[in-house]
Amino acid sequence: MSLKARITEDMKTAMRAKDAARLGAIRLLLAAIKQREVDERIELDDAQIIAVIDKMLKQRRDSITQFEAAGRQELADIEKFESGVLQAYMPQAASAEEIDSLIIQAITNTGAAGIKDMGKVMALLKTQLAGRADMAQVSIHIKAKLAG
Repeated sequence: MSLKARITEDMKTAMRAKDAARLGAIRLLLAAIKQREVDERIELDDAQIIAVIDKMLKQRRDSITQFEAAGRQELADIEKFESGVLQAYMPQAASAEEIDSLIIQAITNTGAAGIKDMGKVMALLKTQLAGRADMAQVSIHIKAKLAG
């Protein structure tokens, strides 16, 4: 079953269960997917849907930080709930050991010698770790490895 079909089925399940909060989060996701499909005039595949979900998760993390800084815990809680719903559609997170081995492999494959070659390594890893790791953290590990 495709990811989009799974999301649609989960929406129907949430409707039947009268779970308004979950239904709202799933509808936001489906709206974002549909918007991207209309904008680009394509049918999104699972990898592209994961990219949409990843973007939405980043937005939620930023919102949570902002709401907590402003003392609006009730809004932060809503964002945390939506993040949990969205996270259920992401692939299994990569372990730290797996990320380290992929970084070493990417450095070897690209022949990266220093920080100036970081873009090549990131480009290779972005496809392998899409939706499975926080690329900002991966970037920090790559810098550490390339720096020495």
